[in-house]
Amino acid sequence: MCLAIPGKILDAEQIGDNRVGRIQFGGITRQAYLDWVPEAQPGDFVMVHVGFAISRVDEAEAKRTYEILEQMGLLEDPGE
Repeated sequence: MCLAIPGKILDAEQIGDNRVGRIQFGGITRQAYLDWVPEAQPGDFVMVHVGFAISRVDEAEAKRTYEILEQMGLLEDPGE
């Protein structure tokens, strides 16, 4: 199963030939490549799959998706 998680772009920078951003997923922040969503800017929400932002989404859609993933138990800490 493929799973994309919504996150908010905190900042973005060019590293070599790639555009990389810090993405916030709830209380977790990770880096993701932004090359596939060149229009995305800090403050925007994106869907991230295996370290690549694959589409831009509005904040309401990101929150709905995040809530569904939580209800399904897919966002629980595996250490719990």
